[in-house]
Order: sequence, then C-alpha cells, then structure tokens
Amino acid sequence: MLNFLMNALSLEQIASQLDSPNSRDRMIALASLRPFSGEEAVPLIKKVLEDEVLQVRSMAVFALGIKQTEECFPILVKLLETDDDYGIRADAAGALGYLQDIRALEPLSRAFYEDTEWLVRFSAAVSLGNLQDLRAKQVLLSALESRETVVQQAAIAALGEIGAVEAIEAILKFASCEDWLVRQRLAEALGNLPDEKSLSALRFLVKDDHPQVRQAAQLSLEKLGGS
Repeated sequence: MLNFLMNALSLEQIASQLDSPNSRDRMIALASLRPFSGEEAVPLIKKVLEDEVLQVRSMAVFALGIKQTEECFPILVKLLETDDDYGIRADAAGALGYLQDIRALEPLSRAFYEDTEWLVRFSAAVSLGNLQDLRAKQVLLSALESRETVVQQAAIAALGEIGAVEAIEAILKFASCEDWLVRQRLAEALGNLPDEKSLSALRFLVKDDHPQVRQAAQLSLEKLGGS
C-alpha cells in the first residue's frame, strides 16, 4: 500500500512538472516516467505531444514507442502522416518500429515512398527491419536505390533483419562500396541470410581493409557456421 501511494505521489509530481514553464523540467518529468507502466505513463506523455519546444515533443514521441498501450499506435501513425515537422515524423516512424506492431507495415511503407525528407525515409527503413516481416522486402529493395548513403545502410541492415535471402544479389553490389559503414552493414546483414552466396561474400569481406568490416564479417561467418 505504501509503494502504491509513493508511486501515485510520484505520478502527481510528474504531472505537475509537465506543466512547468521550464522546458528542462518537462524533459526531466518525461524521463521520470521510465519506471511506470504504459497505462500510467501514456496519459501524461500525451500532455506534451504538442509542446512548443521541439526537444520535448521528440522525447514524448519516442516515449510512446517504449510505453506501449493500444492508444500509442494510432497516435504515432497520425504524427507520421500529418505532422508539419519532419523530425517529429521521423521520430514517429522510429517509435512505430519499437512497438513492433505489424499494422505499422503499411504506414511505414507509405512514408518511405511518399515523404520527401530523407530522415523520415531512413527511420521508416530501420523500423521496417524491426517489424521482421518479409512483406517489407520490396520497399527495402527500393531503399537500396536511395541517393542517401545512410538510407542504403538502413535498407541493407533491414533486409538482413527480415531474413530476405532473395535480396542477397541486390545487396552484394555494395561489397566494394567506398563507405566502410555500408560494407559493415552488409557483413552484418549477410550473417542473417544463410546461403552459399553469403558465405562467399563474407570470405571476401573478412579480408577487408577496415578492421570493423573484417570483424563483422568474421562474426557473421561464425554465425553461419562457415568459419
């Protein structure tokens, strides 16, 4: 009973702090919701979803991906599809990935194809990987053609996460990419794609000039039993 009262009091304090005119107080209040359940936290998070300070809004959107209730999914989809700030749309896409709700496949795919900001497309690609659903394969193959290297990295990683063995040929073209981070993502992804082509590529990447690429390739070889 004492613990309940302490928690109730803490929630009251947090609710009060979320009304503070000081944005730092509001961010601290959001962080203080960490030990509470989604049912307790989400009503308070909603208080600052339209905050005048972007950092506070961003933190609140992220929190909706962690404190999961039935209410979070529709709120995040609406933010992804309608918010004027591309940073908030990207945050919403990322939070949908944390929810790991398969219903997010359609809004995330739509955001990738339709949003004009690369940061939103990047977050959507990452989250499509988090969903671990093979139906995201075509969207992610499209993401490989992006002009932004970070979007390509996200797509490679996500194709590995969803186990898209059919995409091996498409991602192998990055084996000689100048950006070592792309080659590292490729090495990591291949570890999730059991195939002779993956093993062959990893034996090539394990001799890469960059130590982190070599390490990632070696770990993936071991994972596939090809070391």
